[in-house]
Amino acid sequence: MVGEGNSTAVQEFTLEGFPAVQHLGKVLFLLHLLAYLASVTGNSLIITIIWADRRLHTPMYFFLSIFSFGECGFITTVIPKLLTIFLSGRQTISFAACFTQAFAFIFLGASGVFLMGVMSLDRYLAICKPLHYPTIMNIRMCVLLVTACFSLGFLLTVIPVLKLSQLSFCGPNVIPHFFCDVGPLARLSCPENPTTERLAYNIASSLLFISFLMTVIAYSNIVVTILRLPSAYERQRAFSTCSSHLVVLSLMYGSCIFIYVKPKRRSRLDTNREAALVNTVVTPLLNPVIYTLRNKQVHQALRDALSRVKLHK
Repeated sequence: MVGEGNSTAVQEFTLEGFPAVQHLGKVLFLLHLLAYLASVTGNSLIITIIWADRRLHTPMYFFLSIFSFGECGFITTVIPKLLTIFLSGRQTISFAACFTQAFAFIFLGASGVFLMGVMSLDRYLAICKPLHYPTIMNIRMCVLLVTACFSLGFLLTVIPVLKLSQLSFCGPNVIPHFFCDVGPLARLSCPENPTTERLAYNIASSLLFISFLMTVIAYSNIVVTILRLPSAYERQRAFSTCSSHLVVLSLMYGSCIFIYVKPKRRSRLDTNREAALVNTVVTPLLNPVIYTLRNKQVHQALRDALSRVKLHK
């Protein structure tokens, strides 16, 4: 990832973390460890249930399982290092590891945003075009859409990270964040390079805008279609299939827009840190809870799986 033309003098960076609460390191370590384990377990449980129960072998749950898999990777790029900072106070990260973390974080985050847009499209087709849905959203199309999400995520990530890695870093080397992100890294280059940060900002803004626009158009049509249904039961049933998705979308778009779309200033870095913590810890933890608590099919599949386990005992 680091270009040959890079003449950096910095061999490692120091992640500032959360200095105001570092004295609570062991307590914060325990809280974040529990949140991390709960998030990985919850998302892994969703993946297992979906792939084990044939009733959930539909495009909606296929996309959900891929999204849950991506969420596990997304939080794993950041949380283990944060746990190390809280427990041992070891805040250094090597040059190569820092850029690898930045690439993995943005790549998985961007791919997740595209996946949420695809899930909105899937709900639109299922509710607004029910007769054509099985023909359009076949397994080949599902795999193609997932491949496109990760390919676009890779292409949009590799450009700013590769460009950033080719800059010079001669000090200071303290990143005012708890993980390596493009914005804080760009401010440490010698000389400071606003072009790279602006490029990352423009890419993030465009990505979120396209995904958000796709979601708004899809759900506008969904709402119109649902309101036209003759019975209250049909309307409730149709809306229940996308209510969980809407809640997760709100959490994701809210935190991402706050972090990446609003104009950045140095004085706002602390606020960005807190919002990023929500995006990397809270949201991935809530996603499996939202999808399991608000989804009757997942409920039933989980009950059936528990019943089979009890029978085997």
